[in-house]
Amino acid sequence: MEDHDTGAGASEVGMSGASPSESAGPSAGRFSRHAGAHGRHADHHGEQAKGKARKRRKRRRGRKVFARDENGAIRQPAPAPASLPPEAVQAPPQPRTAQGGPRAQLQELPVFAALDLGTNNCRLLVAVPGRHGQFRVIDAFSRIVRLGEGLSASGRLGQAAMDRAVEALKICGDKLRNRKIRKARLIATEACRSAENGVEFLERVEREAGLKLEIIDRQTEARLAVSGCGSLVERDTKGVVLFDIGGGSSEIALIDLSNGHRSPRLANHIVSWTSLPVGVVSLAERFGGRTVTRETFDAMVEDVAIRLKTFDGRDRLSHVLASPNFHLLGTSGTVTTLAGVHLDLERYDRRRVDGLWMDRDSVDRMVERLIGWDFQQRVANPCIGADRADLVLAGCAILEAIRGVWPSERLRVADRGLREGILSELMADDGVWRNDGRRA
Repeated sequence: MEDHDTGAGASEVGMSGASPSESAGPSAGRFSRHAGAHGRHADHHGEQAKGKARKRRKRRRGRKVFARDENGAIRQPAPAPASLPPEAVQAPPQPRTAQGGPRAQLQELPVFAALDLGTNNCRLLVAVPGRHGQFRVIDAFSRIVRLGEGLSASGRLGQAAMDRAVEALKICGDKLRNRKIRKARLIATEACRSAENGVEFLERVEREAGLKLEIIDRQTEARLAVSGCGSLVERDTKGVVLFDIGGGSSEIALIDLSNGHRSPRLANHIVSWTSLPVGVVSLAERFGGRTVTRETFDAMVEDVAIRLKTFDGRDRLSHVLASPNFHLLGTSGTVTTLAGVHLDLERYDRRRVDGLWMDRDSVDRMVERLIGWDFQQRVANPCIGADRADLVLAGCAILEAIRGVWPSERLRVADRGLREGILSELMADDGVWRNDGRRA
């Protein structure tokens, strides 16, 4: 079960990146061959005029080089080796600089890693520093493991769920051991935090996958989510409610930027936060996720709304709620799925989703559209699929409860979160951006 969020859709976090297009299609290739034949015909007469007995065809677009001997017969080239070294399948070399080529420069940069084991997903990012405040992802892994499956009923992590998570973590361990990592932070969140056997499970992870994970508290989780989304909050923003709808909990942070003095770390502007002990997995298990009627959906929204009423700091942004420079910022599978459905994508594309703005009416339409679909219709949608079809409406219910407390004309979608926040903090603390404010 693979998750559509790989975290590697752009070369640098905070920057959009389109995939490279082909420089020439089949028609361009035919044009090159015809032009090459015409040139060779002219060269033949030129060589005869000069009395030369041998001519060579130029290499064009990867074609073989061959020559004729003095009698005009073709001499076949030596056979290619059965296997080629890795360099043979790499992109054409770029011009070298005094400091070495691009690959040498990349190898010289320190490597950082972040792993997030949540209630629903296991995700890894490996990155090197980029320009000031940004980084370049060089490896990523994401898999839906549903570690919290059945947790809300039993209070314990199930055997099958733990097995799935360990297998995913073994892959992550292999990826980390294959690189020289300067600093890494490996975290576990709500499932391990609340399960009776959470610590016991992490001891098994250390034995079998060779990874030592730390269980972080909810305040740390909220802060890291904010740190990971800093570049999506624009300079003229007055206030933001950032929310991270997870599998077992939902973190909400109120960010006040109205005083005009913005810190490089967005987390420094958190004026209030809460962590609701409810997420898409736990809510769907209590109310049902496959068959969701309008009445069931409304009951889920009300359940979350009641929890939000006990949040004492909910009014800390009341002075900016009416401002056009206030907005919601969502980082979770729920909002990225909504965005993918909104864009009518044939397959999920992080580059188009991350940073997308949706207005109030668009969000309303997408929620109503999903409520109107049955389970099989949700499965059939390429941005939902079988892994999310029974969870997406629970996520929409949490979103609707949040919108009820903090109504906004705009919602920004973030396909990023805890891992990006971990990487940003690791790099900042290590001083990689300290010297000249930029990286190659």
